[in-house]
Amino acid sequence: MPETYDTTSAAPATHLRTIAIVVAAIAILIVAFGIFSRMRAESRLTTWTNAQALPVVTVIHPAPAGKADALTLPGSVQAFNSAAIYARTTGYISRWFVDIGDPVRAGQVLAVLDAPEVDQQVAAARADLQTARANRELAQSTAARWTNLLGKDAVSKQETDEKIGDLAAKNAIANAAGANVRRLGALQGFTRLVAPFSGVVTSRSTQIGALVTAGTAASTPLFTIADVGRMRVYVRVPQAYSGAFHTGLHATLTVPEYPGRSFDVALVRSAGAVDPQSGTVLMEFQAANGDRALKPGAYAQVSLPLGAGSPGAGVRLPPSALVIGANGTQVAVIGPDGKALLKTVTIGRDNGDNVEISAGLTAADKVIDNPPDSLQTGDAVRTMRPGGDHAGS
Repeated sequence: MPETYDTTSAAPATHLRTIAIVVAAIAILIVAFGIFSRMRAESRLTTWTNAQALPVVTVIHPAPAGKADALTLPGSVQAFNSAAIYARTTGYISRWFVDIGDPVRAGQVLAVLDAPEVDQQVAAARADLQTARANRELAQSTAARWTNLLGKDAVSKQETDEKIGDLAAKNAIANAAGANVRRLGALQGFTRLVAPFSGVVTSRSTQIGALVTAGTAASTPLFTIADVGRMRVYVRVPQAYSGAFHTGLHATLTVPEYPGRSFDVALVRSAGAVDPQSGTVLMEFQAANGDRALKPGAYAQVSLPLGAGSPGAGVRLPPSALVIGANGTQVAVIGPDGKALLKTVTIGRDNGDNVEISAGLTAADKVIDNPPDSLQTGDAVRTMRPGGDHAGS
């Protein structure tokens, strides 16, 4: 009789194995998916962290500066001549005749000092001079008498020489006394303060009865006289533009107190040297001032015409784009590789709200505005679009 098998018990075992395999595969897939998701999240986090570590910068494009037709610079207005009048003699103010704003002529008396000590010194010096002259006359007659006696062999040659030497000494004493009288007389003349030239009184610092001490460090000028018929205007011109201006050049001057009015000034001389502190050349202009509209010490603006030979500025940038450090004035730009690049530039003109760059930069450069202080050449950066969106590194 043939042998038979129980198929009903084998089928469930096969079904269980299939379910176990499926469950294991699903578990493996879940684990693999979790690992993949975590690795992807970690990769994204690393990428995000690295991106956040890059500085975000704003890129601007330089604007063409064009050719300026005038260079406007500040100027200092000074009188053609100005003199502070000090007292040369110690005394008291007896009278003063002029005040601020008064016109004066050359040689006009400004004030008179009362100097009794000097008057007494003059009187004593004159008495000393009379004594010296009397002694000189006596020595002169004695020397003449002894010279005659020497011719008769009545006196010795030694005694005669002594009398002649005494005459020379008395003559020198008389001359010294006369010089002292003239010196004190000059001091006595200084009690009258006079104007050295025609002009106007710009300051007075004295009152009647005030003590004036001459020859001390604390001395103050009693008056200041200024010749305002013609004015000097001093302008500091940047070195880059100094070669464009020569003697005889006419410029336009304006002052705040006369809006809409301009004054013609002419360049008369240049210092011919660059000030190492400011990098400028001092130039002197002069202007006629018949109506006294220009005042000494006034602040003015001078517009200098720029000719064809004057330097032209290439592009304009806001001052915030400049990096000033040990390497001079630089500008940070985006290089061809998308990284930062520091370029050294030359400033042609500072307009206040913008700066004209005459060398080292072109209008095609991508300039970083407000670059971080730590930014160096070769650093990777992220640029920002005008709307505020990141454009990538």
